Amino acid sequence: MIAGNQTLGRNLMPKSQTTHPLGRRARILLTSVFGPYAQDDEYGSRRINPMELYQNQVTRIQGGFSLRMFHPSFALRVLQANIDAPCTVLDYPTLEDFTCEIRDHEYDIVGISSIVPNTGKVKEMCERIREHRPGATIVVGGHIASREGLDGIIDADHIVKGDGISWFRRYLGEDKEAPVRHPMVYSGFGARVLGIDLPQKPGRTAAIMIPSVGCPVGCNFCSTSALFGGKGNFINFYETGDELYSVMCQIEEKLRVRSFFVLDENFLLHRKRALRLLELMEQNGKSWALNVFSSARVLQSYSIEQLVGLGIIWVWMGLEGESSSYRKLEDVDTRSLVKTLQSHGIRVLGSSIIGLENHTPDNMDGIIDYAVSHDTDFHQFMLYTPNPGTPLHERHRRDGTLLPESDFPAADSHGQYRFNYRHPHIRDGREEEFLIGAFRRDFEVNGPSLYRLIRTMLKGWQAYKDHPDARIRNRFAWDAAPLKSAYAGAVWAMRKWYRGNGPLHAKMDALLQDFYGTFGWKTRVLAPLFGRYALAKLKSEEKRLKKGWRYEPRTLREKNAAALALENRGPGRFTIAIPEVTLSIPRPASMRGAQ
Repeated sequence: MIAGNQTLGRNLMPKSQTTHPLGRRARILLTSVFGPYAQDDEYGSRRINPMELYQNQVTRIQGGFSLRMFHPSFALRVLQANIDAPCTVLDYPTLEDFTCEIRDHEYDIVGISSIVPNTGKVKEMCERIREHRPGATIVVGGHIASREGLDGIIDADHIVKGDGISWFRRYLGEDKEAPVRHPMVYSGFGARVLGIDLPQKPGRTAAIMIPSVGCPVGCNFCSTSALFGGKGNFINFYETGDELYSVMCQIEEKLRVRSFFVLDENFLLHRKRALRLLELMEQNGKSWALNVFSSARVLQSYSIEQLVGLGIIWVWMGLEGESSSYRKLEDVDTRSLVKTLQSHGIRVLGSSIIGLENHTPDNMDGIIDYAVSHDTDFHQFMLYTPNPGTPLHERHRRDGTLLPESDFPAADSHGQYRFNYRHPHIRDGREEEFLIGAFRRDFEVNGPSLYRLIRTMLKGWQAYKDHPDARIRNRFAWDAAPLKSAYAGAVWAMRKWYRGNGPLHAKMDALLQDFYGTFGWKTRVLAPLFGRYALAKLKSEEKRLKKGWRYEPRTLREKNAAALALENRGPGRFTIAIPEVTLSIPRPASMRGAQ
């Protein structure tokens, strides 16, 4: 499940619908909803629902140990890369930024991407467009498009759902069957941990890679699967390993990266494509690192040699819950699988659900203990939430168990607060207590995710530093580069921090001794130097957080080549041209079933 990063999509355009009068000469603005985000306001922002994936849903209660970072709105970049018309992306604007943008610049089409909880923001943005740019066509998409009755809430000309590339190309009179152009975008920015801002160095930050959208597994709660056709459906942008390899080579060269964040709901499910990519990586000596999403059964179907050869260093895997009925978990010992992956240096983000149908207040302790026992490097906990468009939502709608907007505003239906329906066993808002309890127990038992991440990285280095394949050795050497100094210092600082907590202090001490035994005297010297700095920053961060400090993304403004050509002056603040990867691949005309 991915929350927080918003997608702009489409529904199938009616045959009677015409193209925009200006066609590919139309000036387009694509924008995310406005901030600030980590605050409670009348537009639907919620303090507990910040524009941060990890702080929102994964490391939520880890304080100064929490991984803080932002992700660009990837779908907006994909759309921009595949539109020939002049197109500007405005990402994470304030309301003032957005108002100035539409007031001071000529736009014929304004596209807004959003999730359902931000409906109030979309409504306000539509009203401001009508006020300042009344001739502009308003297009609204993303997961918000699945909300019933949306056309009666917001003033938009088009509410669209699904694959936005074909929709916009057709609406602009462009060739909807043209090759897909992949944008060249780093996967994140503004990363910080322990109160330390992490530098975004070339070669260390992963690039985004989007091979497919949708997921044929089609879990009943999955909004992303539902957005692109549901169970059995998905869209491949790149059908073969050869196509994918070609795009990755171009991204590698232009962004100077060797790691990729693969934004695909179940990347390894497309086995033939993945194994062909492995062949090409081996033939050409590519020591790439891949961060992927995968179901447990699919992961288990690969040998560890194949996963390591592909460069899998991080996997987001749905654990859902003990005795859950999801087929993707059948016959899989997930705890054993996690330990195996970690022993080979593969970091695991496990995802568990609080509030499945069989969850009750009486069995909740056992449910949480089962999740925590996986000791994953990161752990996401989410409420079992029927989002619009999903089979789960439709079932609750038929059963009459959904709460009306008057009882539970859409702004609060983000999976980190309360149920938006009547649960058969959990009442009176106790789900929030259980959710926070799950985060807290995972943190208290397993320690900070930063510690777990570093532990797994060290295991990988120890297992593969002497591997006979130079390609494998090279990748692990690259991955382990921060271990000898900065990460050893972080462990030193964490050991000091937990000196009053026997079990966690013992964990940190054992890891630090492992560092010293692996890297020798240089790390013994460097760890305290880096560690004292990290400890001081951590203490300052904790004080800052206690005073209510909130982290917000900076505004990004990016133009494509056609938009820059229209300007009589150079690019302004936050304005850059976005390079694109072009690959001559006929794009699938329709969704393909799972194979």
